[in-house]
Amino acid sequence: MKNYRIKLSVILLFVFSTVFYAQELKHNQSNWFAYIGQYNVSKKWGYHIEAQFRLDDELNRSNQNLFRLGGFYNLNEKIKFSMGYGLINTLNSNLNDYFNEDRIWEQFQYSYKWKQNINTNRFRLEQRFVDRLALENGSVIKSETNYQNRLRYLNRNIFHIMNFKSGNEELYLVLQDEVFINLGTNKVNNQFIDQNRFHIGFGINYKKSIQFEVSYMNHFINANTNNDIMSHTISLTLLQNLILYKE
Repeated sequence: MKNYRIKLSVILLFVFSTVFYAQELKHNQSNWFAYIGQYNVSKKWGYHIEAQFRLDDELNRSNQNLFRLGGFYNLNEKIKFSMGYGLINTLNSNLNDYFNEDRIWEQFQYSYKWKQNINTNRFRLEQRFVDRLALENGSVIKSETNYQNRLRYLNRNIFHIMNFKSGNEELYLVLQDEVFINLGTNKVNNQFIDQNRFHIGFGINYKKSIQFEVSYMNHFINANTNNDIMSHTISLTLLQNLILYKE
């Protein structure tokens, strides 16, 4: 059964990362920096804090900033439910100004361990309220706010490589893919597949509470207008899983 799950995960990663790239794309480069914190206030309950800063290839301009707050409930060691709110600011390069997005999200996550490795499957439903900018009398204004539902599926695999001599640190390989699917008719993006993010990289796990990951992300964006985009991204992520109660 475990071998079947491994093979299925690899197949899903391969399909999601290749099936949408068979057309001509516009390529660019970017750099992403992220902090993701999971703060456990009891064995079952906790809260989520996240900040991401997405810059261009020369680190001169911010293309997007993202902030998430939420809460989660651990049903057991394998199943977690989460929900929360996100605020996203994205650059409109044509108008050289930023538009806002308010986002509500709900999430189901299933993880399991096999040997020293971990597989995670995450389903996230988003309700997006996205502003649209326009040029009026030489000034950039918010012309309207559009609503969209979106579903995201992430398959994430952590493969243990080695432990360091101190016994507190672990080196691992991370391999993951996430596909974004637009639901229903909307004005934000009428493409069925919104985008796909394929990651491969390495991480260090310190005392099972702090992880630092460096990865390459192949980020495909199925644009509503203009050319589709393939962004080659260097991603640096700090993750914390902190216990704030006496066990």
